[in-house]
Amino acid sequence: MILEMKGISKTFYGVKALQDVSFGLRKAEVHALVGENGAGKSTLMKVLAGIHMPDEGEIAIKDKHVEIGSPQQSQKLGIAIIHQELNLIPDMSVAENIFLGREQKMAGVFSNFKAMAEQTRRLLDQFGLRLNPGAKISSLSIGERQIVEIAKALSMNSEILIMDEPTAVLEEREANQLFELIRRFKERGVSIIYISHRLHELKGFCDRITVLRDGKHVTTRELEGLSEREIANLMVGRELKEMYPARPERFGEELLKVEGLTLAPYFEDIHFRVRSGEIVGFAGLIGAGRTELMRTLFGDWKAQSGTVIWRGKPVRVRHPLDAVKLGFGFATEDRKGSGLLMEMNVAHNMTLSNPNKVSRWNLIRRKSESIIVNEKIRELNIKAKSLNGPIKHLSGGNQQKVVIAKWLVSDTELFIMDEPTRGIDVGARSEIYNLIVRFAAEGKGVIVISSELPELLGLCNRIYVMHHGKIRGEMNENEANEQSIMTMATGL
Repeated sequence: MILEMKGISKTFYGVKALQDVSFGLRKAEVHALVGENGAGKSTLMKVLAGIHMPDEGEIAIKDKHVEIGSPQQSQKLGIAIIHQELNLIPDMSVAENIFLGREQKMAGVFSNFKAMAEQTRRLLDQFGLRLNPGAKISSLSIGERQIVEIAKALSMNSEILIMDEPTAVLEEREANQLFELIRRFKERGVSIIYISHRLHELKGFCDRITVLRDGKHVTTRELEGLSEREIANLMVGRELKEMYPARPERFGEELLKVEGLTLAPYFEDIHFRVRSGEIVGFAGLIGAGRTELMRTLFGDWKAQSGTVIWRGKPVRVRHPLDAVKLGFGFATEDRKGSGLLMEMNVAHNMTLSNPNKVSRWNLIRRKSESIIVNEKIRELNIKAKSLNGPIKHLSGGNQQKVVIAKWLVSDTELFIMDEPTRGIDVGARSEIYNLIVRFAAEGKGVIVISSELPELLGLCNRIYVMHHGKIRGEMNENEANEQSIMTMATGL
């Protein structure tokens, strides 16, 4: 074993985040660490990274007992963590970011950019990575930025690599490149702890899996022979039904029709429709124009040409308030940045889209607010200790449910959901999927943008595929498969 953690416990303000957790990592192993949000995965890894000191337990690296009191100590022991939210400086080059804080100097004073660039090139070449050491981070894709983070970790001769949700913001092609990199690292003797909610991707390269639940160790076993359903059941501690509920098959009137919508250079001549009771998916690679299209439909951006028809009548959506009045609701891909106000409480976030429901003479009626909010909390099974605490303390799944509740409060008839399950654990995903199907069964229209093809295939009645701002094809649920979608999405 290159790493052994035994009996690790950690308490924050009386709440037990970890209780007697043990974890082991073999040399050149890829070990999956899974669990619902709040299971203790991040806390355990922060203990290993020197961010938190454990209350109890011990850590051994290469059979030697160690105490990790700071991130610097962790790095010296050959441990590197690549966080889900990348820590790079956009205006600096690839090489400068890799050697940040460890700059090579000329005459002990000036940074030796040539030497750093050369070392960066050798490091990238070693793993077959094609990046320009002098390129600014701001010019790179998300996938390329992640490669820089990985190269940064490898430049410190890290033997243990912690990857926290590395594919959360990657498109399919970039994710496959990452998986190939992981296999190369494994061949070179690097040990990897891989944290992910995307259970389907673990089979390709992980050797063993450890499941945490409620801060406790549930099991560690070989991944081979373990199905996604079995892993999900271990994570949530109960038998999960089918991940994707049965889709509604009865559709009503045409709710939305879009004709020739154009906003250069993002999208051009877009035509699509959504019927009552229908779930319509939008597939495509990052940069295909899907999010920009939906932001324009919601009035956040202004189209140059084209027509939006709502319930048989042409409408002009010049502002998000116009969209809300029509009955549109938009759950954005970045719930922390544009979907919620993280410092505000649950109640205020939930009623933000329609304050008129809980106010009179511009004054909030607390009783009315409490009644509406508690009703939605029960309806959506939102787990919140207090309505008055900042929403940032809720898990990702519960935050996403508050976003959905916000639009329910506004009597939404057309739900636009952009990456609705990004960063959400398997239990919460199942609940979100059931909500989406429920809305459709109630006669509402639902648009789902997702980078996860199994999600689109499991939920949607029809799927539109975009490539470089244009719709390349439309398929119904019986025609669609991953191969046909990717063929259109890549423009082949």
